[in-house]
Amino acid sequence: MALELSILTLNIWGIPYVSKDRAVRVEAIGEVLASGNYDIVSLQEVWSESDYRYLKERAAAALPFAHYFYSGVVGSGLAVLSKYPIVSAFFHAWSVNGYVHRIQHGDWFGGKGVGFVKISVNEQLVHVYAAHLHAEYDRSCDDYMAHRVIQAYDTAQFIENTQGNGVLQVLAGDLNTEPGDLAYRVLQTCSRLTDSADKKMYASGDLNTNEIARNSYTDPEAAKKSPKGKRIDYIMYRFGSHYEGKLLEHRLPLPDRIPGKDISYSDHEAVYAKIIMKKTSSTSAIHHLMSCSGKSDQGESCENSDQESILALRESIVICNESLKQLESHRRSYTLMAIAVIVVLLNMIELEAPYGLKTAYLLLKFLLCGFIIFFVFMATIWNIMERHGILAGKLSMEIALKGYKDLGGIGGGDGGEKIAHKI
Repeated sequence: MALELSILTLNIWGIPYVSKDRAVRVEAIGEVLASGNYDIVSLQEVWSESDYRYLKERAAAALPFAHYFYSGVVGSGLAVLSKYPIVSAFFHAWSVNGYVHRIQHGDWFGGKGVGFVKISVNEQLVHVYAAHLHAEYDRSCDDYMAHRVIQAYDTAQFIENTQGNGVLQVLAGDLNTEPGDLAYRVLQTCSRLTDSADKKMYASGDLNTNEIARNSYTDPEAAKKSPKGKRIDYIMYRFGSHYEGKLLEHRLPLPDRIPGKDISYSDHEAVYAKIIMKKTSSTSAIHHLMSCSGKSDQGESCENSDQESILALRESIVICNESLKQLESHRRSYTLMAIAVIVVLLNMIELEAPYGLKTAYLLLKFLLCGFIIFFVFMATIWNIMERHGILAGKLSMEIALKGYKDLGGIGGGDGGEKIAHKI
């Protein structure tokens, strides 16, 4: 019997006191979720518990099962709602996730990671992963490239290692990376996920999901520069062993404006995908397995996929090495700044405050003490934490790269024979 699932993902842009028209938009999103048109919904940037509770209650008739992933200071912002029972839930936090002192970006405070739920659909387990990678902010000078690449690889490994007996794996979320970007390539090739929008579909730009001109919240300058915006929200999927299927539909399901209002649902567009699948015979499953070992007509395709993985991993390791060098430079800079402020503070202690400025002088001393604490923290504890996070990702990538070489993934003639032997 075929299994058909309708999946929706949306970044609701729900930052309290910051996101415009939040209450109106959340109410409208609740109407969408309550429509009964979706079996599984992945939401991002649900930063308010009251918003989550409202959406959960409003959609309860159509999506009676829901889970919010608590993490960090303000919560991960990730939630999954489902028509079918959620039988298991787990949150995997990333080792690197931005900087604590860049409050204006706020990614660190969200304690971001991958939310994972197992959903029982007609007694078959569907594994759903919700994620929201670190934002780019400035494409011309991306300080978070290494963090996002490691998050992408970490997510791919998590998906790969939790496949288990799931009949379908679905990743749905705001990945903050465009098709062709390194983070996108690492995530897709290392997890073997299929993008629900193929290259022909997204090449036109009609499926872009952020900063598009028709969205009411897009900055006019950004819209003028690139009217079609960019594609950073995705639904990706992978069928389990002994199962096969296909994508029936991929589209942006919501209208440009909330009915009766002159505003959009969010600064992101929602993404919808419908997937159908069924169990195959054991013979078909073996053929599918062998197709990625160079022993079938699809062998060339799988070899190309391995080549793409190798290239992506090599680029990622270079990015990690550059980040580690930058971290060493930052450590020296923060150390020197701490020493300089300590010298200034010691000189101030020996001097008496100018007449009438004792209070200001005292406040200045406290301020300098605060700077010293911050610089020492960044040069020691924070530097070590970030370095370990980068190293963890880099070493894992090196192991994976070595595995491709050992299995003939570079394109050697005996690659297929080695994989087949291991099977």
